[in-house]
This record gives sequence, structure tokens and C-alpha cells, in this order.
Amino acid sequence: MGGHRNVTTYAESVIGTSSPLPSFDPICPTSAFPIQIGGKWTAMVVLCLEGGPRRFGVLRRHLRPISAKVLAETLAAMGRDGLVRRCLAEGDDGGVEYELTSLGRSLLDVIEHARGWARCHLDELMRARAGFDQAGQSAGGDGQKAAYDTGMRPSTWP
Repeated sequence: MGGHRNVTTYAESVIGTSSPLPSFDPICPTSAFPIQIGGKWTAMVVLCLEGGPRRFGVLRRHLRPISAKVLAETLAAMGRDGLVRRCLAEGDDGGVEYELTSLGRSLLDVIEHARGWARCHLDELMRARAGFDQAGQSAGGDGQKAAYDTGMRPSTWP
């Protein structure tokens, strides 16, 4: 079989849900979020759990290239913040799954608005980042970053 599974089909077979998991292409607006909720992966985990509880392995396969360590840390931080809860999975295997709490679900509208903003402004955002990175390279590698870190506004910034 080659080792690759359709994550949605796998999720259906393991947890009996037919709700599709969202797709996170590295160039999708969600990946370019300038607005962060929690850690880098929090918003994407919230979106993956929108359709119902998911097992760790399903989340990890879907959120490639996240490592098991980073996903575990993200889920733990989200649990601490009351965004997700860890519960026993239905079935005889004694596995666990993660589900959104009502507090976690309250982020769905916020994330959707932020995604809409990113879709509308993605070109501007990417041009700004490219200009910032290019100016930093022409200033000896860290001129732009150093000015940014100190709160100064270099004359090359728009």
C-alpha cells in the first residue's frame, strides 16, 4: 500500500466520523497567519478538531510536518488553557482522543475571520515580508532585524 493513507478515510474508520479534516498547504493563508492564537499550531489544531474528536495520530498525520513532540506540547498547552480535553476513545483499544471544549469552539469564528483577512491580504503580506527580508540582507544581514528589535523605524520601511 505504500504506507500513505487518506487521513479522512482513516478518521472515519477509527472514530466513525465522516467530517473532513481541513487541508493545510504550506502556502495556504492559515500558514501565513500574522495573527497567532496560542502557539504556531494552535489554530490548525482547533480547525482539525472542529468536526469532532480526533486521535493523536490522525492529528499528526494531517498536520505534517509537525513532530510528535511539538504536537504533544501544543495539545498540552491547549489543555492547560481549557481549549481541548483529552478523553478515552470509544472502542476496546483504550486509546485517547482530543476534542474541543466550548472555550476552544469559541475560537472558530475568530480563526475564520483571521483566515478571511489573510486571504484578502496575502499578497500584501507576502510582499511586505519579502521586502523586509530583502532589506535585512542588503543591510548586512541583520540591519532590518536589529532596527525592528530595538523599535527603531528604518528609512527603508514603507
